[in-house]
Amino acid sequence: MNSHSHHAASHDRHHDHHGHRHAASSPSPSLNVTAFWATLHCLSGCAVGEVLGMVLGTALGLSNGETIALAVALAFVFGYAFTMTPLLRAGMPLRQAVKVALAADTVSIAIMEVVDNLVMVAVPGAMDASLAQPLFWGALAFALVVAGAAAYPVNRWLIARGAGHAVVHAHHRH
Repeated sequence: MNSHSHHAASHDRHHDHHGHRHAASSPSPSLNVTAFWATLHCLSGCAVGEVLGMVLGTALGLSNGETIALAVALAFVFGYAFTMTPLLRAGMPLRQAVKVALAADTVSIAIMEVVDNLVMVAVPGAMDASLAQPLFWGALAFALVVAGAAAYPVNRWLIARGAGHAVVHAHHRH
């Protein structure tokens, strides 16, 4: 089995594990589909942390730099947690789950956070908008979409080489 087929097949099991089961008769997803789901999975954790950090920083009146730092820290925490939780539930020891999450998600989260926060800073008034203003939420949603789009090709490249989220997929085989 070539590495693409191997990762696609293990990705199918990964989605079965997360309740996203593909029909049994459908073929393994392509590398593009695998990379899309891996990016979406990573973006989900990042988004929870990013939104929470932006909301807390804005509500607490933190400076833009402090708000960004909080959002980035929480994005990493939630991004790793979203990867580690199913591994821990499957019986993987914490130390190993941490290593897998670090290997699987660090590059993707870092790209998403750099892009997301650059977009937030680049949108005029977004970082100074209140939580009640559509500008805040619109800019944040736009920033997350752009961040996911920026991370997708890198995730695809990593998965094709057996790295990134492919590391997690390998553990779902067992």
